[in-house]
Amino acid sequence: MLIVLGGLPATGKTTIARELARLIGAVHVRIDSIEQAITESRVAPASVEDAGYRVGYAVAEDNLRLGRIVIADSVNPWPLTREAWLRVANRSQVAVVEVEIECSNPTEHRQRVEGRFGDLPGVPALTWQDVLDRDYRPWGREHLVIDTAGRTVEQCVSMLRAALPAEPLVV
Repeated sequence: MLIVLGGLPATGKTTIARELARLIGAVHVRIDSIEQAITESRVAPASVEDAGYRVGYAVAEDNLRLGRIVIADSVNPWPLTREAWLRVANRSQVAVVEVEIECSNPTEHRQRVEGRFGDLPGVPALTWQDVLDRDYRPWGREHLVIDTAGRTVEQCVSMLRAALPAEPLVV
């Protein structure tokens, strides 16, 4: 199964992805980590974002073909990236669960952004304005939405686990 997480920065995607991966023994593919590694390389392309997603798709597909559950963790801001994850699941002949992580309380979301400390060295901290200016487009199809406002990580992970199919259907 491929579990695709998306959402604006500081909504809780990575925290949820890490805990879920730990609980179910899944592979966690974090696009931010991939993009940072590419940036630090001596062969960084003009578009780190495009390269990061392409590497993420390939790593996810390799692991799905091995029978692993993969959690894809990225902002996943456009229909283009969301469709690409669906193609990965289709080629791998696995089920896909699309999940948008949001924080509906703007005050709480802003506090998370401004109180963040980066776990990736060399990545500059985002400002609230960076998040507001992000080109993040609405999802054009049905998907699971988990609102992290006022909820613990454990509550959010439980909600996500409850929504996962017991017997995944292949897309």
